[in-house]
Amino acid sequence: MNLKTYFEETKGMGVLSTADSEGRVNAAVYARPHVMDDGALAFIMRDRLSHSNLQSNPRAAYLFREEGPGYKGIRLHLTKTHEESGTPLVKELCRRCKIYDNPEAKRFLVAFKTDKELPLIGAGESPE
Repeated sequence: MNLKTYFEETKGMGVLSTADSEGRVNAAVYARPHVMDDGALAFIMRDRLSHSNLQSNPRAAYLFREEGPGYKGIRLHLTKTHEESGTPLVKELCRRCKIYDNPEAKRFLVAFKTDKELPLIGAGESPE
């Protein structure tokens, strides 16, 4: 699936799940990710629990439920590849941030590689 096209054209709601180094899990509502030119998925994060968890455990899962009837969408297994803060790219990609209203607010652009892609429901395997 072309994730760039999918996230540009599909409305819905997403949940990013992370866990710390001891396995304590967190789930948080996140907007659709930015799909970078190299195919990485990137989220703008504040310095909260999801970001903190990713400092000790780079793995995450993102569930995206498409708007509309039924249960359509995708689940992505992710591994953090890098992050940056205070760069022009963070300001450019921040969709709903009030960086200009609050220049002291710290935001992070956290990028991930996609390890596995599954449908919202099921294992994604063809029935025999």
